[in-house]
Amino acid sequence: MRAHDLSAGGAVLARVHEAARTAVRMHDLPEAEITLINVSENATYRVDDPVTGKRAILRVHRLGYHSTRAILSELDWLEALREQAGVRTPRVLPAPDGSRVLTVPGAEPRDCVMFEFLPGAEPSQDRLVADFERLGAITARMHRHARGWSRPAGFTRFHWDYEAALGAESRWGRWQDGMGVGTEASAVLDRLDKEVRERLHGFGRGPGRYGLIHADLRTANLLVVGDEPPSVIDFDDCGFGWYLYDLAAAVSFIEHHPQVPEMVASWVRGYRTVLDLPVEDEAEIWTFVMFRRLLLVAWIGTHTGVEIAAELGAGYTEGTCELAERYLGGLLR
Repeated sequence: MRAHDLSAGGAVLARVHEAARTAVRMHDLPEAEITLINVSENATYRVDDPVTGKRAILRVHRLGYHSTRAILSELDWLEALREQAGVRTPRVLPAPDGSRVLTVPGAEPRDCVMFEFLPGAEPSQDRLVADFERLGAITARMHRHARGWSRPAGFTRFHWDYEAALGAESRWGRWQDGMGVGTEASAVLDRLDKEVRERLHGFGRGPGRYGLIHADLRTANLLVVGDEPPSVIDFDDCGFGWYLYDLAAAVSFIEHHPQVPEMVASWVRGYRTVLDLPVEDEAEIWTFVMFRRLLLVAWIGTHTGVEIAAELGAGYTEGTCELAERYLGGLLR
């Protein structure tokens, strides 16, 4: 897997910034100001139009991650969740020609999408346990919708199974190339990899366990206003995977936090207000948490230019080894 293009340095970001300015002009917003919010898989900008006073969000896609058809499929599900399941998601703001995905021409054409700006803020750290119950319920509503939704012709999204995440494809790279993966860490993580692979194989991909998921339901992708249900944003990684992967993704980067067991229990309570979660499925939650954690070791290794990856670095690998020993010893099930 080649290095993430938006992590490659200032020259790439300068080209991305120019693509963002072009996209804004193509949306007939020549006076709008753009402000880079973050860089992860894509670059996300806040767009402020001084003429109308309106604000929007512009996503400039990285090269080679999604086809235009796959991006349109993501937007189809966003709209269906909002219209059919009552899950608040950001509306797409089409270009003047009606295009939901705008391809900015150039030596490196980039797909861009303009979204409405939704109010709210990321859930506060002191309310995580309570907010996870609401997150569990809204996740179940999304899963229930996905199970019954007749997907449009041509719908295409990638998978988050073992092969795509850690196997032959290794979409975010190999955990063996993660930061701080030396001889001792490699031995522990190899044992973890084998155990997770075997347990996922045994768990299977039955229709009650595997389907269309958000795949990145971290608190950073939720917007909360008071006691209202959270808005859900950033479906860029949505695809086909295990439903419990959405819980694992929700504790990304904080799997070691002492409140995580309470958060997981809260999520399960909320989920069960909408959908059944068999006890045998619940018993494998930590398998999915460790699956995601191992995937993030790989992600950090290929996204060293992304702020959170640089901050976590080799320490995240060390923490993963500590969690792996507890999981392999049967202390996290």
